Amino acid sequence: MKEATTGALRPVYLVMGEERWLVDRVVSAIREAASKGGVAGFNEDKFTAGDAPIESVLGAARMLPMMGPRRFVMVRGVERWEKKDDGDDGEGDDERGGAGGKRGASKQLSPLDALAEYAKAPSPSAVLVLVAAKLHGQRRLVTSAKKGDFLVACEPLNRRALPGFITSMARDKGNPISSDVADQLAELAGPELGYVVDAIERLSLYVGPKQPITEDAIAQVVIRVRQSTVWELIDALGRRRLDRALAALADAYDPRDGGLRLLGAVSWSVRQMVKFESALATGASQAEAAQRAGVAPFKANDVAQSIRQLPKGALAGWMRMLAETDLALKSSRRPAQAVLETMLIEMCSR
Repeated sequence: MKEATTGALRPVYLVMGEERWLVDRVVSAIREAASKGGVAGFNEDKFTAGDAPIESVLGAARMLPMMGPRRFVMVRGVERWEKKDDGDDGEGDDERGGAGGKRGASKQLSPLDALAEYAKAPSPSAVLVLVAAKLHGQRRLVTSAKKGDFLVACEPLNRRALPGFITSMARDKGNPISSDVADQLAELAGPELGYVVDAIERLSLYVGPKQPITEDAIAQVVIRVRQSTVWELIDALGRRRLDRALAALADAYDPRDGGLRLLGAVSWSVRQMVKFESALATGASQAEAAQRAGVAPFKANDVAQSIRQLPKGALAGWMRMLAETDLALKSSRRPAQAVLETMLIEMCSR
């Protein structure tokens, strides 16, 4: 991104990773920088691996620009060429065998090998952007990109890094956000950054310039259920009141997101309880425990009472069930509401 901003572009970039928001942001920045000084779109070629032959890609990269300093050539889905290579007889292009080693010496270079060869002596008047979700680390193209420092990693952020990303994005919008609320938004909107950024944009417009992003704003904009309703659900689970828990689920369930946002809200609240319980175990006062767990002071008594009602180890069991439910919602063919109802039944029975 810095190179794109300064205009000091490299002739080749391998943009690799499964975080689409980062990939699109990088590609857009490189494209904009490459087109400066010329007519927009005039010196551009875009290809999809497998749909276009590698000769067309390299021909476009070696073509001289017209009425501009550079050409911008992009290839999406480069991993499709890797799958084709793996299916060929003896024509893999990893570091150990080169372009098939001795067995493939008489064969034409595979597309990935051809790109690796081009990267050794690229055209100085073109920027070739290769986009791949994932490639084997031993591919010549990947090792060359690492050695030549033209690999741009766009991997998803892990859960611990997401609140910091949210805080930074909100700050850029001019809206402060507390660490606890950022953590809540990470649980509800993550892990895909595209949805997270969209949620921050909507929250910023909702609260207004320089106004803080709060739990109430998240309840209004990101998820239909308020946090108070989630605590009612948690309280019902703690009291083993399955009827109340199922009623709360029926009231809060939103079929548009398949139950994932509601599950995220419950998971965030349970983690607060885990932190609260852990703080109490170290000798912290109830007020200190609430502060460490990110629980609002007026809610500290209710949370402490809910924890006291639970048998030892119940919260750890709940965390396991929440993780299993998250997996089931994303992979099972069962109706999402039925999956959540099963979770509540198990949480009340254990």
